[in-house]
Amino acid sequence: MPLASSTTTSSRLLSLLSLLQARRDWPGGLLARRLGVSDRTVRRDVDRLRELGYPVQAVKGPDGGYRLEAGLQMPPLLFDEEQAVALAVALRIAVGTGAGIEEAAARALATVRQVLPSRLRQRVDALEISAAGRGAEPQVDTGVLLTLSAAVRAGEELRFDYRSPGRPEDTEPRPPRRVQPHHLVVRTGRWYLVGWDPEREDWRIYRADRMTPRVPNGPRFPSREVPGGDVAVFLSARFKGSASTDAWPCRGEVILHLPAAEVAQFAGDGVVEELGTARTRLTTGSWSWAAFASTLARFDTEIEVIAPPELRAAFAELSRRAARAAETE
Repeated sequence: MPLASSTTTSSRLLSLLSLLQARRDWPGGLLARRLGVSDRTVRRDVDRLRELGYPVQAVKGPDGGYRLEAGLQMPPLLFDEEQAVALAVALRIAVGTGAGIEEAAARALATVRQVLPSRLRQRVDALEISAAGRGAEPQVDTGVLLTLSAAVRAGEELRFDYRSPGRPEDTEPRPPRRVQPHHLVVRTGRWYLVGWDPEREDWRIYRADRMTPRVPNGPRFPSREVPGGDVAVFLSARFKGSASTDAWPCRGEVILHLPAAEVAQFAGDGVVEELGTARTRLTTGSWSWAAFASTLARFDTEIEVIAPPELRAAFAELSRRAARAAETE
């Protein structure tokens, strides 16, 4: 009998904790009805949760009630099955985000996986998340990401040093850069800060792994909307060399003497159309005609340029450069 009573109490405590986590405030009478116990039992169970480290506060009011607050320490957490699976999946994805939390995420995933029931563990293990190419991506210090994110939320001007690519480290001290940060986003495994440069009066994109924030932050600034209103579209457009729309400034159409399946895996956002067993139409684009021709040349096959003439001229120039390079001893 005592064992059964203890088991019932433990189960009820878990149910009470789950309810307290589900919403901000709970009237005491409603908790009692949901748990099928008396108000007095609810008060005793709340005291037990407090002894375990859960900061359950009493809420004043006509009915009285309880609220689970944030505490100074992290007590054991309670998740339902779907939440546990979502947490495990998120941790597995976090291992490859480049946010500098890979080791901590891997340890947390191992902890969560260990306590999952077998059927849920199988669901998590069955999910394959590709991290190809992520190993070479630069890592961002977690503290830098937290500082950038805090500046975005607070709407405060950011002061920072920036390591430009391909340039030697400066021996002379330089004044810090200034930017009004609006968005911190991750794209293809890299973190970027999108902000307004008040000196240049234009939008700028900075790689977070090259930033070293300075303290304190600058003054607060008014909120702005990125051109087009969608930061993902804006970022994609800028990486395509466009200042307005999410479209390549140079677009063309070619026929490659390869099966469509071989072209599709390297076509990116291009449109692939099968014309035969070894002929494929590819419509795509690039930021310049020279880059467009060079990108298509990597397919290592015969190429028929359909349009436009600028792409055909770029191939001619690429051919002349290749011929000169071949003659160089």
